[in-house]
Amino acid sequence: MAVEEINKSGGINGRPLRIVVLEDGGEADSAVRVASMLVDSGVVAVIGHIYSSTTLASAPVYNDSRNPVLQISPSATSPTITSAGDYTFRVCPSDLQYGGALARFARNSLSLSRGAILYVNNDYGRGIRRTFTEEFNRLGGSVTQIDPFLENAPEIGAYLERVVQDGSAEFIVVAANIEEGEQVLRQIRDRNIRLPIMGGDGFDGMEDKGAIAEGIYSSTVYLPTLNTEANRKFLEAYRARYPLGNPVDYSAAASYDIVYLLRDALLRSGTNRRALRDAVADIGRKSPAFQGLTGSIAFDENGDVPQLNIQIGVVHNGSLRPADAP
Repeated sequence: MAVEEINKSGGINGRPLRIVVLEDGGEADSAVRVASMLVDSGVVAVIGHIYSSTTLASAPVYNDSRNPVLQISPSATSPTITSAGDYTFRVCPSDLQYGGALARFARNSLSLSRGAILYVNNDYGRGIRRTFTEEFNRLGGSVTQIDPFLENAPEIGAYLERVVQDGSAEFIVVAANIEEGEQVLRQIRDRNIRLPIMGGDGFDGMEDKGAIAEGIYSSTVYLPTLNTEANRKFLEAYRARYPLGNPVDYSAAASYDIVYLLRDALLRSGTNRRALRDAVADIGRKSPAFQGLTGSIAFDENGDVPQLNIQIGVVHNGSLRPADAP
């Protein structure tokens, strides 16, 4: 949609933008193959990858000194991405920020003292597990149970039995992306466990999953209910363009922001890959921060956005709204 809007208004100095879409299937090996194809295709920048694991797997390809290409992920949160290379950027906080924000909400806003963590055993799940635990312990809380599950087969029945039998947990953190997170959530609901459930940004879009998602807390940068003129215009255009599409989540809003951020950078740098990378690296440093739907995007020297504000949302009647809303 962003590309259509930009091209309709004249493109980049009269040249249209074109999106090349390739699927990595969320698999590291496929991500490397896709990255190689994109580098060889002559694209000037890559929006992706979605997951931390695929972003980390593909980063060496984009950072290859022989023919590097700018890579901007909308949603890869692993702390390891900070050191993935000079050509790898992201417009979302890292797990160091997401997990900590969720822990502060649980401890300070909900006054909870003890909790259990179920995490998908990959870069994303381990990152949320570690940063939540560290911050929650620092605040005087305790994590009574920490258990991993497989991404493709998240069977957690034994873990849930232990939560019930122990009885000390006041909440459950599910550190997972939405695909496996939904399966875990259904198992929790099937056992009629009524503890508060919390997730990180990987839960974006969970509000679209029906009754099982009601009351779920998640940490995010973007809330679709944000009442700003820019967001209202974006949502109106999105609904008109995709009347049957899924509700807007953070990844959608962040990807939209990246296209416009690249448009502005291309106007300054032209299409030379190195010049474009440098123009993006200057955003928030030598150039003004980019004001997007997801906030004020300003990159640090590592291509991270440490100043983005993290919010806690709660699913209510099929929408994600601020957790502190009446």
